[in-house]
Amino acid sequence: MKQRIKNIVEINDSKASKFFAIFIQVLILISIVTFTLETTPNLEPRTYTIINIIEVFCVLVFTLEYLLRIYVTERKLKFIFSFYGIIDLLAILPFYLSFGFDLRALRALRFLRLFRVFKLVRYNRALNHFSRAIKSSREEIFLFLFITLILIYFSAVGIYYFENEAQPEHFASILDSLWWAIITLTTVGYGDVYPITAGGKIFTFFILLIGLGIVAIPTGIISSALTKSVDPHEEEK
Repeated sequence: MKQRIKNIVEINDSKASKFFAIFIQVLILISIVTFTLETTPNLEPRTYTIINIIEVFCVLVFTLEYLLRIYVTERKLKFIFSFYGIIDLLAILPFYLSFGFDLRALRALRFLRLFRVFKLVRYNRALNHFSRAIKSSREEIFLFLFITLILIYFSAVGIYYFENEAQPEHFASILDSLWWAIITLTTVGYGDVYPITAGGKIFTFFILLIGLGIVAIPTGIISSALTKSVDPHEEEK
């Protein structure tokens, strides 16, 4: 019986496993839709009741799935504290924590229902492929993020010295200048804060050039990792 259950809940090429995976994916999407509709103002009591019934059904299925996965795995603690184990728990935990309570603070736990989106990763080969690529290039990504943080700080310091006297209301300190540094390096450029001195404009020009590289570099890293992480079995198919 344990092996049969494992063949169903674990992803493989059997019909039962595929049906179970599709069923869970559909439930995840339905729960996300109901979560979105729940925020609609002036819902009719009947609609709200239907949403609650769907939510209870989805949570019960997700709870059963979570317990079955713990039951069939050989290393239970490893699964519980793994990425998928934590995601599965967070997908159902808000419901049980807020059930039977009328505390407003606990309503914020409903936001954690968004973690059900991450449950889709387990059942989607493309997302699994992307996950493998991220893991294989995590050192390069961490290095890139570290360098980016240094550049953001350097940009904030530079624009502070150029614009502080001219615009003390916008560049009162390096901390205030960080907002400009972030939106400039990410090439968003909201336009709410911008340099007016000649030195500040020249400095911004070079920061914008660096920002273009910041946008392009992670794309190249992930693209290369995706190419290298192709599963040989999937490639043969």
